[in-house]
Amino acid sequence: MTSRHAAPAAYVGRFAPSPSGPLHAGSLVAAMASWLDARAHRGRWLLRIEDVDTPRMVEGAATCIMQQLQSLGMHWEGEVMWQSRREAAYLDALTCLRADGRLYPCGCTRREIAAAASAAGRLEDNGERPYLGMCRHGLAPGRSARAWRVRVDPGMIAFDDRWLGPQQQNVETEVGDFVLRRADGLWAYQLAVVVDDGDQGVTDIVRGADLLTSTARQIMLAHLLGYPAPRYMHVPLVLDPATGLKLSKQNHAPALDLSQPLETLMQAWRALGFAGFAANSLADFWSIATAQWATRWQIPA
Repeated sequence: MTSRHAAPAAYVGRFAPSPSGPLHAGSLVAAMASWLDARAHRGRWLLRIEDVDTPRMVEGAATCIMQQLQSLGMHWEGEVMWQSRREAAYLDALTCLRADGRLYPCGCTRREIAAAASAAGRLEDNGERPYLGMCRHGLAPGRSARAWRVRVDPGMIAFDDRWLGPQQQNVETEVGDFVLRRADGLWAYQLAVVVDDGDQGVTDIVRGADLLTSTARQIMLAHLLGYPAPRYMHVPLVLDPATGLKLSKQNHAPALDLSQPLETLMQAWRALGFAGFAANSLADFWSIATAQWATRWQIPA
């Protein structure tokens, strides 16, 4: 497929929270890293609300997240992008992939997919249950389409993560043909995020390490849709000291304490591996932190 967009020259970063609850300590670390990287490279920092998974959305959470960011001195540029208003863009991408012969309907349930992967000894350590292509050559008699999948080519996809170094994944064997439109009719995260990043001209994605396993398939999908692949940086997760699990809304992580914003910011800063420093104001904190980030994390020429 020909390129849909020319590669932009200037740095464009983004923070893309899901409004399933307010920001917590873990999501602040990701927001801080993406904000600092954009500022350190004199780029733009965009805000996107990833509300495509409507059953998980919490009323008022998006407004709360925006207020939290602003109260901590993190201001975005331009208008906020809402995934829930992007139906036409996702449908256009799906139509293009279908015209290229890359899309096919799937009638399998999650239980069937997991059972097939288990029987084949293909359950991955990261929890992935690779799709073994049961519907790749057509739906079985009596089955109807539940979801739409993209055909994955064989071979390794490699990329250089700015935090973690060289990475690679064989999407065909570790993931298989993955879903772009779900059985419930909602758009899959993998499609929405690639189309949004491409349309916004995002050059650099800084996010939590829990999304590392999605990167190879997103690079593949960006290529199929004619978007330039962005640079990636996956920062460490914040873990719950009591359980060892990552802090998340699903694990009932508490909302940020904004009564002492400088202390809250400093905790996130330390979680990114930096030493604390004295700051008298939010502006002071961000000025010092941006300078230190720029020294450590310059993009190679």
